[in-house]
Amino acid sequence: MPHPRPIIIIKKKAGHGGHHGGAWKVAYADFVTAMMALFIVLWLLNQSPKIQAAVGGYFRDPNGTASKPASDKPGASDRFILAPEAMERLKQGLEKSLKSMPNFDKLKDHIEMTVTSEGLRIDLLESSNGTFFDSGSPKLNADGEDMLIKLAQELGNLPIAICIEGHTDAKPDGGGATYTNWELSADRANSARRVMQGNGLRADQISQVRGFADQMLRRPQAPLDPANRRISVIVQYVTPVRPDTPGIMPPAANPPPTGTKPKSP
Repeated sequence: MPHPRPIIIIKKKAGHGGHHGGAWKVAYADFVTAMMALFIVLWLLNQSPKIQAAVGGYFRDPNGTASKPASDKPGASDRFILAPEAMERLKQGLEKSLKSMPNFDKLKDHIEMTVTSEGLRIDLLESSNGTFFDSGSPKLNADGEDMLIKLAQELGNLPIAICIEGHTDAKPDGGGATYTNWELSADRANSARRVMQGNGLRADQISQVRGFADQMLRRPQAPLDPANRRISVIVQYVTPVRPDTPGIMPPAANPPPTGTKPKSP
């Protein structure tokens, strides 16, 4: 009787790619992409607000269709918000630019820039001799015009909104009952507006012109102090823009307060 043939079971071991597989390539590509994104963000943080606006505008509208609005009613897409970090960089840039003015040493103690809850506030402070305006007059002197022209040239190319304020001290104006500190503060703010608009600032950048008389004293404990007389140029956080103007950041749910818009005097 023949011997039965043994049953042979062949097990094939599934192989793997090892170093010849492609999974590591996917992981490496993800790593390189993440590093590139990090370097772009770090580079962008060190750029000027103008470059940030251009880059932000591309990512918001890469196809260039923002100039074709679906509605003629203003909405959230008609504005963008400047970040506080952008305000601080703008402040540093303006300070550096103003130092190049020939008469800066004479005026530096009468210029203050502060980042506030409303935006970047640029205060041009008066002295007892009249630093920027002729005494008791809405007429700008040469130093006042030079300073506002320089600011207009720096701010005119940026997609920002600007408010201009006029302030006086508590001393009654010598013009009598028909011309008070209310008229003087408003006229000085409008004088500043006209000079800035005539030297680089666009008309659509002016959002408000305010005259406060002596109702917002810079030094309440010294209401007659000349430093209470000032012009304030405020670069605002929330900026209305045309649909085709690139923004820096999309609108936030709770933007920084910008104050209420009073009626024009």
